[in-house]
Amino acid sequence: MTATMTAERGHCARFRALTHDTHDKLDNRIMAFDPFASREHYTAFLRVQYAFHRDVAALFHNEQLNQLLPGLSQRRRLERVARDLSDLGSGLPTFSTAPVFSDAFDFPTALGWLYVEEGSNLGGAILFKKAAKLGLDDTFGARHLAAHADGRAPSWREFMAQVDAIELSDEEQKRADAGAQAAFSTVMGYVERFCQL
Repeated sequence: MTATMTAERGHCARFRALTHDTHDKLDNRIMAFDPFASREHYTAFLRVQYAFHRDVAALFHNEQLNQLLPGLSQRRRLERVARDLSDLGSGLPTFSTAPVFSDAFDFPTALGWLYVEEGSNLGGAILFKKAAKLGLDDTFGARHLAAHADGRAPSWREFMAQVDAIELSDEEQKRADAGAQAAFSTVMGYVERFCQL
């Protein structure tokens, strides 16, 4: 897996097409729960966020990934989710299994997961506005939904360009695709655990 100046194929566009149906199902399930109906519902949603960001946290300080995706370390949001939970008087959820990623991992698979993680930040603009109706903002309860310092859209475009500039073999592409699909499926599992209808 290497970086190349010009991408011959758009990995992010491929991820988006492959995960479209799963993404829609996840969005519909979350909206059915209505995470902004109350602070109680929002706290349940935060537990989902914490579980997912816990799974990918190890990726953000990996040296090789930061070479391929400059600025990746500044994108990590796990600590902000934890502070949001604390603001709302909630402890951290407990888990019987280790996070999906540790210090050793498959890089193409990680790319698929990071696509889902960063895409969730892009969609956070609407959620951030809804959180404001609960009295939450970037200093209390909704830190992890705040925009990147460079702005949501510019940050997302930069990330996509970085991912698309990575050259993958056919086999690596398959693992990256599977990673994106697994990330959405994993989040759905967390929604089913924490967001009871």
